[in-house]
Amino acid sequence: GIVDPASSVQVGLRTENPDTLGFNIIDAPQVHELGVTDVVAEIRRRLGTRPVYVTFDIDCLDPSCAPGTGTPVCGGLTSHQALSILRALDGIDVIGMDVVEVAPMFDVGEITSLAAAHIAMEMLYLYACRQPG
Repeated sequence: GIVDPASSVQVGLRTENPDTLGFNIIDAPQVHELGVTDVVAEIRRRLGTRPVYVTFDIDCLDPSCAPGTGTPVCGGLTSHQALSILRALDGIDVIGMDVVEVAPMFDVGEITSLAAAHIAMEMLYLYACRQPG
């Protein structure tokens, strides 16, 4: 009962799973097709004014942007797309956040760590700009 799948949104999944378990999914191909503006509009529509926990799984990024993860799959989001989506969510009621799946032992030139640090920073901005419902 802690997580309501109907008001949750998963963005950037790179693989297909027909059983969504009731979650709203905007996979990576949809993000590429729809664009940031439409993706953000759908996220905001689903979230409403509810408190939001943002978890960012770094492996939603394409391996060219984040090679240091346990499950790299081509066709993921670019770091620009991910940062643009996060920035456009300003004002949501963020109550917590995390960045997961960074695997430094696989990180070529610390590319993944750099992406994760910027993503974490953007999530802190979201928290600082939040507007509690």
